[in-house]
Amino acid sequence: MSDDLFSLEGRVAVVTGGAGQLGREIVGALEARGMKVAVFDLAADRHRVDVTDRSAVEAATDDVVRNLGVPHVLVNAAALDSPPDAPAEEVGPLETYPESSFDAVMDVNVKGTLFTCQAIGSRMAAEGRGSIVNVSSVYGMLSPVQDLYEFRRRGGEEFFKPVAYSVSKSALFNLTRYLATYWAKSGVRVNTLTLAGVANEQPQEFVEAYTARMPLGRMADVGEVVGPVVFLASDASSYVTGANLVADGGWSAW
Repeated sequence: MSDDLFSLEGRVAVVTGGAGQLGREIVGALEARGMKVAVFDLAADRHRVDVTDRSAVEAATDDVVRNLGVPHVLVNAAALDSPPDAPAEEVGPLETYPESSFDAVMDVNVKGTLFTCQAIGSRMAAEGRGSIVNVSSVYGMLSPVQDLYEFRRRGGEEFFKPVAYSVSKSALFNLTRYLATYWAKSGVRVNTLTLAGVANEQPQEFVEAYTARMPLGRMADVGEVVGPVVFLASDASSYVTGANLVADGGWSAW
C-alpha cells in the first residue's frame, strides 16, 4: 500500500546553511520530495542571509511567506566549526582560546538558530503547525576525543579541538527542549538531530584515527542525513518533539 506518512509534497521549507555541504544535501533531498525550499545562507542565490542579523532573518522570512507561504519545516544547518586543518590561533590551548573565535561560533550556532526559530517558528505557531530541526553534533553530547588530532602534534605543533563548537552544539539541546514545550500547544514540533563526522575530504590521518574509534568503522556519507531529516520533517514523527535523534554511527554507544 502507499504510505504518505513521510510525504512532504507541496510543503515549504527553509534550510539555513543550505549552500554548505550538509545543507546542500538536505535542500536537494527536500526538493526531490516535492517541497519548495528557501535557502538562508551568505552564499545563497536569493536569500543571502547572515543568520546572526535578526533584521535580515526577519526580512528574508517575510519574503518567503509572501512568495511561498508560511514554512512547514525549518532546518537549522548553518554552523561554524574549526576543522582538523584549522589555523594555529583557533586550535591552541584552552587557556588562550581567543574570545573573538568563541563569540563568532556562538553567534552563528546558537544566536543564529534562535533568530531563525523566532522568526519562522512564530509564523508556524500562528498557523498551528510546523517542524523545526536543529542540527547538532555528537561533540555537543560528549567531549571531543583530543587523541584524534595527535597527527597534528607529532611535528611539535600544538592542537586541541576548540571549546566553542562543543559548547554551542550542547546549547542547542536545551534550546530545542525550551521551544518544544513553548510551542507544543501551537502545533509546532522542535527536535534536535545529532550527527557524527561526515566525510568531507578531511586529512587522511584524521580519517584513520576517527574511523578506528567509530563502531561502524567509517565516517558518514552526507546522503545519510536525509532519512533522519525527512522523518523529523514529516508526519511520520507527529508525536516526536523535544527529542534528540542521534545518527552517529554508534560513536556515543561507548
